[in-house]
Amino acid sequence: MSADPQMLAFDASCHIFTGCGFPAPGLHTFVYEPIFTVAGFEFTKPMLLALLGCFVVIGFFWAAFNKPKLIPGKIQMVGEAGYDFVRRGIVYEIIGKKDGEKYVPLMVSLFFFVWMMNIWSIIPLAQFPVTSLIAFPAGLALIVYVLWVSLTFKKHGFVGGWKNITGYDKSLGPILPLIVVLEFFSNLIIRPFTHAVRLFANMFAGHLLIVMFSLASWYLLNGIGVVYAATSFVMVIVMTAFELFIQAVQAYVFVLLAASYVQGALAKHH
Repeated sequence: MSADPQMLAFDASCHIFTGCGFPAPGLHTFVYEPIFTVAGFEFTKPMLLALLGCFVVIGFFWAAFNKPKLIPGKIQMVGEAGYDFVRRGIVYEIIGKKDGEKYVPLMVSLFFFVWMMNIWSIIPLAQFPVTSLIAFPAGLALIVYVLWVSLTFKKHGFVGGWKNITGYDKSLGPILPLIVVLEFFSNLIIRPFTHAVRLFANMFAGHLLIVMFSLASWYLLNGIGVVYAATSFVMVIVMTAFELFIQAVQAYVFVLLAASYVQGALAKHH
């Protein structure tokens, strides 16, 4: 596994009052040298973490439900609680029990996969949220987008599908053309973009803040700067705890929006 690029750019002897400037984190914090390259394909640390995230989620649910018991053990209890949280708290609430049951496996998979990729940020050695790279949230958002569009036309037909997407309603009168144009761009272009960026931006900003306070803690560790280094270190702990909360919230919001898109595709057009 390649080393953290931020650490490679940071001189361990660099402290305040020693003549070197603060090595502020930036976009280079999110760039990793490839672990290996095959036929032009570069396999990087974020890719490895995403792959490991898949194995962790699959392995957890396999361990929880491979041999289910009437009186569940600890792992099965946690698995059932997580599965039921997404099923009842998101899918049933947004889509409904009748229509939503078939989408529960997808939503559960999305929730725990996104959450796992977020959690890598605070796990030693990993220390990087995979979703802070836009390609990963964009790929997941694309899956939801394709599902939403296909369900819309499957449920309502070609004409009805476009009416559903554009919000076509004759009762709107003179403003109907404006509404149709706005809904078209909002649903087909802006929706998948915001779905991906919402997750990406939160994880990007959170990781950048943790890296900044971590570097500041070391940089200020000299002379009177020790007082400020302690404050910065406290901020690292606070930001890490806050990030734990944000990681779960962002997984929840991502799946909540995915469920609302599916519900919109299945809803009758008025």
